[in-house]
Amino acid sequence: MAGFGGKQAWLAVRDGEPAAVLAALGLRDLGSAPWRDGLDLAHLTDDRVAVTPPLPGALGHGWVLAVGRHLMRADPDVVALSEKLDTEVQFFATHRTTELHRWRRAAGGELLRAFGYVGQTGEVTSWFGEPDPAERDAGLPGELDDETSVLLVERDVFRVAAAWSIDPTTLTGRAPGPLRIGAVD
Repeated sequence: MAGFGGKQAWLAVRDGEPAAVLAALGLRDLGSAPWRDGLDLAHLTDDRVAVTPPLPGALGHGWVLAVGRHLMRADPDVVALSEKLDTEVQFFATHRTTELHRWRRAAGGELLRAFGYVGQTGEVTSWFGEPDPAERDAGLPGELDDETSVLLVERDVFRVAAAWSIDPTTLTGRAPGPLRIGAVD
């Protein structure tokens, strides 16, 4: 098993099942793949997503991660997914070239939190809800106004992911089982 990191987007689904995640995303199940091969495929193509088996993570829950460049472009609706899967769904994206950093969190069909930032311009592109302690530890202010400046880097996305679900950079050697590969139809 291998971890993944920058220039990537992923979903974290609390207590999810890989087949249900693939179905909720509308992806055709292509079967299993070794971790490194599956992650490379998801990172290098626009129409494949790799889905992990359930992994132990934050707050004692199991988390299924769905990862791939497709998710960066598709910008999945975590609210609809959380309702469809009847659980908490989180979305993370980071791209260090433009310093694009995003995260969203939804449960029960309701958006709990959303944050988006483009470091290249210093623009906050989305802000919904109040930052929790993990986000404040990563450097977000308690509220956003015209006088507030925000400065985040890629590692801050992983810090928030670790607190909410799983930091995917820490997965190497941690979990058994192959990935499932989904294809966009």
